[in-house]
Amino acid sequence: MSLSSLRNLSRLLIGLALAALIWPLAVSGEPATSAIAVNVDQAKLVKLPSRVSTIVVGNPLIADVTLQSGGIVVVTGKGYGATNFLALDRTGEVLVDRQIQVEGPSEELVTVYRGVDRESYSCTPVCQRRMTLGDGDTYFKSVSDQANTLNSQAAGTASASNKGP
Repeated sequence: MSLSSLRNLSRLLIGLALAALIWPLAVSGEPATSAIAVNVDQAKLVKLPSRVSTIVVGNPLIADVTLQSGGIVVVTGKGYGATNFLALDRTGEVLVDRQIQVEGPSEELVTVYRGVDRESYSCTPVCQRRMTLGDGDTYFKSVSDQANTLNSQAAGTASASNKGP
């Protein structure tokens, strides 16, 4: 075999060895080190290894992570900021350590300032009051109270209709 053929063969073997090392990263899809971006008050589905049995959230005031069957987790943005979550198997081995970045709403949001108090409105296509973290206390409580009243009335109607005549 000539010297040129030996060089080509060694390059081919080195290339195959590198491909074998990189292959697991290529087939796994999204790298396990990338941050999960989710908007506040919204959820995102993330696929994890099926052997995950425990989830630990760094700061549950920023995000909630709920484990579903088959290694699916639901990540819900609860407050602005960043936190992380750990996914463990039954033996306590850490399978995943991911960052979660919770950002502001992505829809058409109009912010009105009345002095130092802030009010938020969702304007798609007509502006409606919207509770958003950081709104003034009076505005936030008013919108929250209205939503709670509506939910209570709906639950009362539903339970009354289930009782029958």
